Amino acid sequence: MKYVWMVTCIILLGACVPNDDPSLIPTRTNPDAVATGIILTENAPPAGFDTVSFPEIDANLEQLSGWRYQMFFSFDGVFARTPRETGASTQATVTYDQVGSRRLIDATIDVDLEDIEEPIIYEGVRLGADTFLVRDGSCATNTDSSELLADLSAGQLLGGVNLATTAVQRERINGEEVWLYRFLADDLVLPNVQLGDDSRLLSMVGELWVAPEHNVVVRYILQLEVENATIFDQTLPISGTVNMQYNVFDIGTIPNISIPNGC
Repeated sequence: MKYVWMVTCIILLGACVPNDDPSLIPTRTNPDAVATGIILTENAPPAGFDTVSFPEIDANLEQLSGWRYQMFFSFDGVFARTPRETGASTQATVTYDQVGSRRLIDATIDVDLEDIEEPIIYEGVRLGADTFLVRDGSCATNTDSSELLADLSAGQLLGGVNLATTAVQRERINGEEVWLYRFLADDLVLPNVQLGDDSRLLSMVGELWVAPEHNVVVRYILQLEVENATIFDQTLPISGTVNMQYNVFDIGTIPNISIPNGC
């Protein structure tokens, strides 16, 4: 009995001998790193959407049954190297019915660059192959102007982004689940802002929100500070602030579009 007790004590004492093998020591976990990893995983975009490309900001929308978007472009500043103030703005709402091949645009254009005293307000409608343009109470049908203005798009006005990278941030905007993307100034497509050899882009702030379910941009915001640039192909350079905004609503909703009043 005494022998059994001694063997038992030796076994117990042996189990208490410290283990000097460092490979068996558990790795300490950084709680902050774990929390960050969980957040990044939960907010990562779907596969294939780590980067996106929308050179025309309204790309892929015409593949959807119906929608409405609002676009806005403005400039506030001066003619370059002068104290003379100037500005310009264009805002429009576009609705679309894919099944009926129908499109409606309500737009207001206010361009002080050309000393236009009154804003240009027009309504353009496309019904299949036919286009209608209502301006100043008169209607034009199937003319070059009616086709041009009825088909004015956010891609033509605002441009887009060649490459953007996920910021791993998810939100619900305008009724859609969207992810935030970041981009550099070199990735911008700016059809109505021309930066020449003597121009400078002083600063840029922007956001791109994409809905992977539809592969479309739902929100785009851009602010630029430019020096000695030109806009809308005007001859006189300007310096100041360019603002662009774009929002898509009612994806999947079929709008009621018909021949405009007065036509």
